[in-house]
Formats: sequence, C-alpha cells, structure tokens
Amino acid sequence: MNRYGTRRLRGALVALTALGGLLLTGCSGTDGGSAVDQSDGFPAPATGEGGDQRADGYDTDPSPGRDHLSTFALDVDTASWDHTRRLLSEGRRPDPSEVRPEEFVNSFRQDYRRPDGNGFTVTVDGARTGDDGWSLVRVGLATRAPHPDAERPPAALTFVIDVSGSMDEPGRLDLARKSLGVMTDRLRDDDSVALVTFTDEAETVLPMTRLGGHRGKIHDAIDGLEAQDSTNLGAGVETGYDTAVEGLREGATNRVVLISDALANTGDTDPDSILERISAARREHGITLFGIGVGSDYGDALMERLADKGDGHTVYVSDEEQAREVFSEQLPRNIDLTARDAKAQVAFDPETVAEFHLIGYENRRVADDDFRDDRVDGGEVGPGHTVTALYSVRTREGAHGHLATATVRWLDPRTRTPHEESGQLETGALRADVWKASTRFQVDATAAYFADALRSGDGLDGALPGAPPYGELIEHAARLASATEDKDVRELSEAVRAAAHPDGR
Repeated sequence: MNRYGTRRLRGALVALTALGGLLLTGCSGTDGGSAVDQSDGFPAPATGEGGDQRADGYDTDPSPGRDHLSTFALDVDTASWDHTRRLLSEGRRPDPSEVRPEEFVNSFRQDYRRPDGNGFTVTVDGARTGDDGWSLVRVGLATRAPHPDAERPPAALTFVIDVSGSMDEPGRLDLARKSLGVMTDRLRDDDSVALVTFTDEAETVLPMTRLGGHRGKIHDAIDGLEAQDSTNLGAGVETGYDTAVEGLREGATNRVVLISDALANTGDTDPDSILERISAARREHGITLFGIGVGSDYGDALMERLADKGDGHTVYVSDEEQAREVFSEQLPRNIDLTARDAKAQVAFDPETVAEFHLIGYENRRVADDDFRDDRVDGGEVGPGHTVTALYSVRTREGAHGHLATATVRWLDPRTRTPHEESGQLETGALRADVWKASTRFQVDATAAYFADALRSGDGLDGALPGAPPYGELIEHAARLASATEDKDVRELSEAVRAAAHPDGR
C-alpha cells in the first residue's frame, strides 16, 4: 500500500478533512454567453449526488467509473488563513476543524488570465507528485480586474457592529471605529450607510443615510461607538437585516456588513435560528452579507456559516494594515458584483482517472444535478477575485489523453441570465514534478500541504499525495518567499516555520 493509502487508514484517529490538491488550469472553452457543448469532453450523467463525507473527514468522491463529477459553489473566504496566521504568531495552534484548505489557497495572489467583462476565465493545470500515479490538479477561475473609476451601482451598506464587552480589547472595536471612518471617506456621495450596534440588545444608531452632505453625521455616529455588555449576536443580526430592509434601495447593492468576534453568549445563540433570518432576507430582498472577524478569540465557524447562508464571504483582520485593506480597498471594490450564484463542476474522464478528491470546500458541496439548476444557491463573486480549487487525482497506469473538463456557471448580477465558461486538461500537460511547476502553482501546493498538516492534529504529518516531510515544506516555503518577494508568501513561510517551532526557535 502506498503512503497515501496507509495514512488514509489512520484518518479516523487524526480527524483529517478531504484534501486533494488539484487545480485545473486551461484554456477557455466557450464565449461565456451560452451553455457549454460537452461533446469534446463527455456528457454529464442524468443523476448523481457527488461524493459523501467519510467519518475520518476525507471526502469520498467516487471513482469516475461510477460518478465522474465534482460540483461546488464558489467561495472567496480567507478568514481561516488569517486567523490561523494570527494564532501561530502568538504561539498557538488552530483547532483542526477551523482549518479550511480552500481559504488558505485562496489567500494568495494568482496569475490567471482575466476576462475583459463580467464572468470568468478558466485555467486548468497540474503536476505529478511522484507518489504512485497521483497528481495535484488546479482549477483556477478569475474575474475582471477592478478599476477605481469603473461604473458601479450605488451601495446601501448596513453595518452591524458588535459593541459587547469582549470588543473593548485592543485591536477590536478601536480598529473597527478607525477603519469605518476611513471607509466613510472612500465611499461615493450616492452610497448610503446605516449603523446598528448590539450588546445584550440591538439598536439602530443611524438609519440608512446618503453619504452626500452627511459624512459628518456618519463620522459622529462612528466616533460614538463604545463597548458595553454581553453579546446578543442574534438580536444584532435580526435588527441589522430589519434596518437593511427598511433602507432597501432598488438598483443598489444592498449588503449587511457584520463586524464581530462572533462569540454569542446571550439571547438567541442557536446558529440555525440566526441563519434562517439571513436566508429569508437573501431570498426575498437579495441582501448579501460580508462578515469581518476580529479578536484572537474568534467564533470562526459561526461567522463562516453566517456568510455562507447570506450569500457573502468572510475575512479576518488583526491589525491596522489588514483593516485598511479590507475597509478601504476590498469592501468598496466588492460593492460591485460580477457574478451571482456561481458554481463550478469538474468532470473527470473515467478512461484516464482512477480516483479524485477535492481539497476542502466541505461546506460548499453541491449535488451534481443542481449544477444547472439556477434556483440552487451558489457563490457571489466581485471584480478582482480569483478562486482556486485543488484536487488530488490518481491517473490510470499508462493512461494518455483527456483528463478533465472544468466548467463554471454563473448568473449575470443584473439580468440573472446564465452563462458558462470551460477549460480542459490533458494528461500530457501535467508537469513532471510539483516543485518544478510554475511559482504560483508551488505556492498553492505549499498552502494546501500546510493546511493538510495542521488538520492532522497534534503532529504535522500530512496525508496528501506527495506531501513532503515537514522540514522540506519549511524549505519550500522559504524558497518561494525569496523567489516571489511577495509579502503574503513571506507570511506563509513564517507561519509554516512557526507551526513547527511554537517556542520561536
């Protein structure tokens, strides 16, 4: 039995989650405006629910002989990586259940070709791991680059701000106040802002107010935010969405922005009850959620579920530099959507592929039959985003030819017209060695192997095919940090080393 098979047998003891590092990078297959003709690949089956989840955390994507499809909603969350990085810098390890590999990988800059207009390009590539026929395959999706002067609809943003006692610690409410003030100066005159605060109760501090002519009033409301008592997150969410509905603007991007450590401790603390309020507002009014997590003690799992249910995404901030990027760059930029309900489906060729496993995305799996059902929720994606999906793929011995076709489907954010784009990968295009692939591919592999190691529990013995010994992973990360001269990759290298040396040696 190979190393991967041996480690999988040990999975129930170490609570690993399905990691399979494949990113399919290839060329475009359609013009983005019509359904994909799959005759150059192979047709999707009439039925199929995709893979199940094993007790040890691994996904059990069936072999292509029975089901050759893998389907998931797009996700651009990055909070898991940023929170993990903070914990490691403090000499702590994250709980394995809070390590989401896709959020690690999606935190790093990619070099995918971008489209000129709305929608996506699809890039598919891969490299062999040298481990008994296994490869890492990467599927890369990219939206158009953001432009500061580009036309966009006005925004109606309802900020729901946690002012409970736990938010009084440095780097929480003080950081939110300062960041909101900077963001207020960056928004346009035709944008609108509302402020809701919550402790044991929730209060609308500022109803929906246009920026033009009222910036001083908005600054005064922000400056008056003070920490108080306990955390009734449920009341905050309910009042926030009520305020957003009251201030709903037709033709605008209506969004709730939740700023919290997500540590609910009073009132309605049942996640399902809180989530249902979000889901109803999304269905009836199209209001999306952007979750901004703060604090070293942070309810990561709850914030992620809230954002998923609210058709949004989450980020985590721990310092002024991160906060400035989120409030001054990401949030204004993401007011404009380029795709709604975006989903991806990867079809593996059963003639060449014996086995495949999607890395991460456990909370974003979609039934294969629902890929083209536009009533089924997908992900909302804005300009400047990239989405990377990683698979581990075992090819059949001696197999040559078509390996996989990756297709992304989305709805136009204004007309809700469906579009698709595809890319393909051939076995002959697989690089011979992961560590001789493109630099950005190597960064993605390093991030995935690192997440895999952290999910293995107390040790750092990863289970992905081709996972290097941890000492070699440290060396790869350091080499890539030097080669890219990229601050984010340098932080990855520091985190990989910190996980092995929590005492700072």
